[in-house]
Amino acid sequence: MRLLPTATALAAGAFAMLVSAGAASAATGEVVVFETEVQQATTWANPNGCQKLPLAAHVLVNQTDQPVRIYGDPFCLTPSLTVEPGYGAHVMPGSGSFSA
Repeated sequence: MRLLPTATALAAGAFAMLVSAGAASAATGEVVVFETEVQQATTWANPNGCQKLPLAAHVLVNQTDQPVRIYGDPFCLTPSLTVEPGYGAHVMPGSGSFSA
């Protein structure tokens, strides 16, 4: 029965890591996404957490003070590309997302 205390300690540690990761502060600034020439750019002010990109997203510009991660899925679960503050990146139209 030594397994139960070990499993409980591991679960508590994992929960603590999840809670502390969620407590991170929001990025300050804006993430701007360009879609097409006939649409206004979509802007997220002080983004926090996972945000789904518009279907026609083409270019993401990180104007925040923290790195932004771009994902190929709408839930921020797949491998990502990091966009540093002051930089931008092309994104694939479809069902991507970003997190800040």
